[in-house]
Amino acid sequence: MVFPILGANTESAAYEIQNSLRFNTADDAFMQRTFTAGTRTKFTISCWIKRGNLSGKPNDDPHRIIDAFKDANNVSNFFFETDDTLRFFHKSAGTTYANVVTNRVFRDPSAWYHLVCAVDTTQSTESNRIKFYVNGVQETSFSTYSVLENLATFFNDNTRICTVGAKDSSSGEKDHFDGYMADFYYVDNQQYDQTYFGETDDNGVWIPVEKGKGAGGNLTFGTNGFFLEFQQTGTSANSSGMGADTSGNDLHLTPNNLAALDVTVDTPTNNFATLNPLDERQGATFSEGNCKIVTNSSNRNYVISTIGVTSGKWYCEAKITGGADNHYAWFGTADFDDLLTSSASTLGDNSNEVGFNVEGGYQKNNSNTNGYASDIDDDDIVGIALDLDNNRITHHKNGQYANGSGSYNQSSPSSYVSFTNSTMGFAFGDGAGADTATFLVNFGNSSFSISSGNSDANGYGNFEYAVPSGYYALCTKNLAEYG
Repeated sequence: MVFPILGANTESAAYEIQNSLRFNTADDAFMQRTFTAGTRTKFTISCWIKRGNLSGKPNDDPHRIIDAFKDANNVSNFFFETDDTLRFFHKSAGTTYANVVTNRVFRDPSAWYHLVCAVDTTQSTESNRIKFYVNGVQETSFSTYSVLENLATFFNDNTRICTVGAKDSSSGEKDHFDGYMADFYYVDNQQYDQTYFGETDDNGVWIPVEKGKGAGGNLTFGTNGFFLEFQQTGTSANSSGMGADTSGNDLHLTPNNLAALDVTVDTPTNNFATLNPLDERQGATFSEGNCKIVTNSSNRNYVISTIGVTSGKWYCEAKITGGADNHYAWFGTADFDDLLTSSASTLGDNSNEVGFNVEGGYQKNNSNTNGYASDIDDDDIVGIALDLDNNRITHHKNGQYANGSGSYNQSSPSSYVSFTNSTMGFAFGDGAGADTATFLVNFGNSSFSISSGNSDANGYGNFEYAVPSGYYALCTKNLAEYG
């Protein structure tokens, strides 16, 4: 069963994070700069993380958050291990001098995590030398905890490169992070706790605070400190680049294989839906921050959004880049309470589901109806309008809505397919076991290039076509008002 876990979000946070940066493993995406000489025993890392492909998907590599690497025998880093535990590790000349590994695992791709790694190896008490905080709470349960007193890590070592989102190595960057990062702090010569970066709101939710406005006090970034807000889209190491440092130090990072499209509005203060990889029965391959899928060619299957809703009107888009020409692609809505029970189900087989196919028909309750619209081709963009106040759904092709009698010729929704409401989500898949379907899905955090740019009436999301009146992007800001 897939559940709509929303994570750390709030509608009333005084401070709003505007952007995040999406890292995609297959793109070899990361950011770098070279350290200058600084304090190697004391520093703090703070960042908000939303995971994409989990460790082991698509490979068995760790997912690096930040790294100071020379070779396999000389490395310091903070990362998610292959088993999804959180780890800080240091090895020098082949000997391990720091190894801190949580018992807890972090496998929720629908939620934003706030992570703090606070280091001061000069502390006399070993347990104080490296501290982890997750969503405002200090981690105290570790499978391994060993830190040498007065250890000089490779962070702030001027012979090392600082890499965000991967491991730097002479054989090429690897162990790439997959997912989203926001409000990334690297602080030199200070061991700060979580109160410098966040606070608990009136609902008991851990939320971010504006730089320097935390209860811990103002921040001193030190020689090598930087702060990444990801508000620019340039590809150079300057104030207009994605790696622009806004700490005041101007220590800008150089992006590698990151594009303007990777700067998204999916943030800890407005969490957007993505596609959920936790239900492995469908067997799809996920990428682009879980906004792209290639379905499994072995069986009919589908995937569902991370957020399910019971009321309100919701809109999303998807660009079909494979499977439409072969008539295998399906899209629509599925019931969180009655998801597919095998890897050989087509969207619409189960009760309450509605699956539109690219031949112009649809299926619900395992019954097919033809002639609702006309053919959809590869590279067309479909928009889905899901109305849970009236329990109905329709869609458009390239901005023209289906008329219910064989054509796409309506400028706004006018013909609908009805269903029985439950906890519903957007769903995408294929209806044949002999081929695959490829969807680039846009819940407002697009994984494909947008040429026009349209938001909903609340100003949320970035869509290719106009959001129909009364419909909204599937994100937590809108859920608080309409969900």
